[in-house]
Amino acid sequence: MSSPADSVPPRKQSRNHLVERLRGYFFAGILVTGPILLTVYLTWLFIDFIDGAMRWLLPDRYNPATYVHVPGLGLVLAIVALTLIGAATANYVGRIFLRLSERILARMPVIRGVYGAVKQIFETVLAKQSNTFREAVLVEFPRKGMWTIGFITARTEGEVRELSGPDPVSIYVPTTPNPTSGYLVFVPRSEVIVLSMTVEEAIKMVISTGIVTPPDRRLAAAEAIPLQRSGG
Repeated sequence: MSSPADSVPPRKQSRNHLVERLRGYFFAGILVTGPILLTVYLTWLFIDFIDGAMRWLLPDRYNPATYVHVPGLGLVLAIVALTLIGAATANYVGRIFLRLSERILARMPVIRGVYGAVKQIFETVLAKQSNTFREAVLVEFPRKGMWTIGFITARTEGEVRELSGPDPVSIYVPTTPNPTSGYLVFVPRSEVIVLSMTVEEAIKMVISTGIVTPPDRRLAAAEAIPLQRSGG
């Protein structure tokens, strides 16, 4: 008894096979070039934004872009300017000017709240000893039995610590596929599972909606222990 595939003419079979191969090549091309093009596009947008901001800050007479357009020149100037500002605030005169500026901002009703929050965030993220976003964890959210990826941002302090249970930690739970928005939850450390994957790998998994899954390093570590014992 002949199968349905045998009833299809050879020419049509070869045509279908060619279409499938071309379709596979097309999607392979998307997978290869998509991330590269998107990265280049986002990088270009960032550089163009900085260049445009520097055009507003520098007068046309002193702006190199007035005479020659070099992509990324504004980014270089911004890095140099920030470095010089940091060096200026490190000396005695700079610290006095900084304190005076902070006192002026502290007297403005709305501005002082915004400035204080933004300053605290920058100090926390850029501090050398900060552990912010250095651990990817699993946490049950939004209910028991449902697990999601989160990032430990800090050890909970203050009133929230006193009211939220034993040894709570602050965890940022990002949304998919946009990790820049999410939820702040306070969970006891005993109910948090620390993952072996890096923060970068966890973010990739969130953005890809779980399609990109990093390898389980626990298996490699468990296999390495018997080898070390046998070698010793």
